[in-house]
Amino acid sequence: MARTPSTMPELGRSAAPIHLPDFDGHLVDVTGERPRAGLLVVFWCNHCPFVKHLRDTFVEVANGLVARGLEVVAINSNDYGAYPDDAPDRMREEAQRGGYRFPYLVDQDQAVARAYDAACTPDFFLHDRALRLVYRGQFDASRPGNGLPVTGDDLRRAADAVLRGAAVESEQRPSIGCNIKWKATSLHPHHAVRVP
Repeated sequence: MARTPSTMPELGRSAAPIHLPDFDGHLVDVTGERPRAGLLVVFWCNHCPFVKHLRDTFVEVANGLVARGLEVVAINSNDYGAYPDDAPDRMREEAQRGGYRFPYLVDQDQAVARAYDAACTPDFFLHDRALRLVYRGQFDASRPGNGLPVTGDDLRRAADAVLRGAAVESEQRPSIGCNIKWKATSLHPHHAVRVP
């Protein structure tokens, strides 16, 4: 597994449009105009050890945030032709088994991942009610094998601030995870490779 950090794009930028199908093919307009307390966009997948490490706690935190009025969406941008564990039918199984109370969407052409400068799974992008980016980075400091408990403290603090209408701390640490599995025809500009 390739340990890949978040790109940590500039805070304050507007959320890129998200209009994607879920694992059953139903289109979801995430960024359409409607009242919301904020928006959390998470680049996610089924098979990554970093995702599996924090999945249960993340789902608990995310479901709690949804109940408090924050919009949450998970997006799978991996090339599921090459990584069948991330195919839509497996996404459905994962969402049902995990008790997701938020959409789990398929970014088949990987355009949304590129628009967000997403680099890894998991990669978190939290926006305020005006859909401006206020937090990007780690769920918490726990990683597979480092012995730290999975708490979600970093993301929880940021989300709590958004829900209160308060400023989010500007000191933020990158998430680390498996690299997004880019299609050969749509390599991310930050992760392009030269083929001899």
